[in-house]
Amino acid sequence: MDSVMQACGLGRDAHRRLLIGLAARHAEVPLDMSRPSRLPGWTVGHLLTHLARNADSHRRMIEGAGRGEVLDQYLGGAEGRDRDIDDGAVRTAAEILADARTSIERLEAAWADSDWRGSGRRTLAATETPIAALPFLRVREVTIHHVDLDIGLEFEDLDPLYVQLELDRLETSWWANHPDGPTELPDEAVALSPPGRLAWLMGRAEIEGLASAEVF
Repeated sequence: MDSVMQACGLGRDAHRRLLIGLAARHAEVPLDMSRPSRLPGWTVGHLLTHLARNADSHRRMIEGAGRGEVLDQYLGGAEGRDRDIDDGAVRTAAEILADARTSIERLEAAWADSDWRGSGRRTLAATETPIAALPFLRVREVTIHHVDLDIGLEFEDLDPLYVQLELDRLETSWWANHPDGPTELPDEAVALSPPGRLAWLMGRAEIEGLASAEVF
């Protein structure tokens, strides 16, 4: 339970940082929701709508588990998820920013009420996911897509605790994906700062001579 509470704390911090960053950038220069983000094929509007619907999907699974139900993350599965993102991305900046804020408020309220029992069916997971694992997955989603938005946050700015927790997970995944290879990460990756190594593991940075890790 301590790890869940830790993840919720990190999640609230990531939410506040995102909302403050969005408000500051929008006050300086109104956000253009049609501007491309750093994530290929996604605009700022797509990413923010995705984060809002992701919050709603986590709340759906948490509230379902509280009733003893195991619910799919998104109504309509992956197609429904993509349709909602595409439809929401063309709204006005005011609508998208308000949606981002209210979806966060609803999710944090669900966190406060949850007993963290049960599971849900995440769209991209092969098996059911424990409800207790969702807060950290939300931290990852918000943190990395905040960088993807290209509004001022970089990997070097990330919370050191989040970086270390994520590296522990992703380095284990990297080793699992290379069972017949070396037991350590490539020297070029180890030489990077922890945030830089995380960016490489997540496919957000390149290292000359190495293939992209992309274990995000």
